[in-house]
Amino acid sequence: MNEKQKTVEIITIGDEILIGQIVDTNSAWMAVELNRAGFEIKQIASIHDDRGQIIEAVHSALIHADIVLITGGIGPTKDDITKQTLCDYFGTTLVYSEEVYKNIERLFASRPHVMNDLTRAQAMVPESAVVIQNRLGTAPITWFEKNEKIVVSMPGVPYEMKEAMSCDIIPRLK
Repeated sequence: MNEKQKTVEIITIGDEILIGQIVDTNSAWMAVELNRAGFEIKQIASIHDDRGQIIEAVHSALIHADIVLITGGIGPTKDDITKQTLCDYFGTTLVYSEEVYKNIERLFASRPHVMNDLTRAQAMVPESAVVIQNRLGTAPITWFEKNEKIVVSMPGVPYEMKEAMSCDIIPRLK
């Protein structure tokens, strides 16, 4: 007996996408890779860095799809609110992760930049999520499961998202 094909909705978050400042290449790349891996894409949505829109988009996506993949809105800037909004949606809080902090320190050791408070805050992660280390950037990937549905939040930086999808997300989804 064949197992039902898992369905996916992709949500890209970022005002810069909606004002045309950048082109959303993430969702197109993800759709190709997910289709190759045997997943069906139900919808792709781009939304503002807005708490209400994020909650509405995730809620709607979970009605229609088995898996919701989010890119963007988790970086070390003040307008990146996705992590806290997902905590609110899933009824959890942010907790400090020494493992994530050490990963950030490792990344900064090979860069000419100095870590600031916004970057340090990347070590605060949703307590009820599985945390996947970001090999290439400071924003960790978070994986939530609820009622047999999956929500994964990834960085919007294309090379970081591609690494996470290829090495962690698609293999885990399979």
